[in-house]
Amino acid sequence: MADEKKPTTAPATEGSADAKASAEVKAPRRKKIKNKVPVAYACINAGENNTIVTFTDLSGNKLAGCSCGMAGFKGTRKSTPYAAKVTAEQASERVSLYGVEAVHVRVRGLGPGREQAIRGIMGSGINLESIVDVTPIPHGGVRRRRRRRV
Repeated sequence: MADEKKPTTAPATEGSADAKASAEVKAPRRKKIKNKVPVAYACINAGENNTIVTFTDLSGNKLAGCSCGMAGFKGTRKSTPYAAKVTAEQASERVSLYGVEAVHVRVRGLGPGREQAIRGIMGSGINLESIVDVTPIPHGGVRRRRRRRV
């Protein structure tokens, strides 16, 4: 048993693949080039407990966004008009890197931050092209209960 030879591994030499892999240095990552978007959509989702502001380009790709939780509000303070205004201002600052000058605002929901979010966008220096309410409205309602059989 002592005569059995164990397989040995050769140390990495200059020409081996292991040495090449360890010698390679990763190239630095390039910064993503941000496209200039002069006109965008501002989608405001005003819920009962939170307000979410999202900026998209005209084809629907997200540029930037913010919510009351991201703005630093917690608990019941997320559902205040002031939190919605601060959220809209922060989202407007983030989208300023894209060169947005005018927005079409779409408001969804009946929450308390509905009006103040629009005022927050106006206060950041972005022109409002239009304001549209896209709150889903049920038509026809739900199916009625079946008639009781006695």
